[in-house]
Amino acid sequence: MRESEPEPRSGTLSSRVPRFLIGKDSRGRWVVQDERGLSGGLFVSRAEAVRYAMFESGRQPQAVIMIPGVLELDMTGMDGAPDPRPQRRAA
Repeated sequence: MRESEPEPRSGTLSSRVPRFLIGKDSRGRWVVQDERGLSGGLFVSRAEAVRYAMFESGRQPQAVIMIPGVLELDMTGMDGAPDPRPQRRAA
């Protein structure tokens, strides 16, 4: 008899499902970003942000985390590569 992987318990999240953070940036825009910084974006409404995160997580509500503070979009990813776009500095 072959042993198989145990079924995940309801309410648990597979490590293969990315977790998505949702919040507002300092300008009041809705931000979604996966915890590794590999996907995400800016959205016009909370509903659209949640819809995107739910779709990308395979409809796993436990993978969507609302952030109460400021959440700035950072798409540099795990490698820490610098953003290739020129940076503007305030005088």
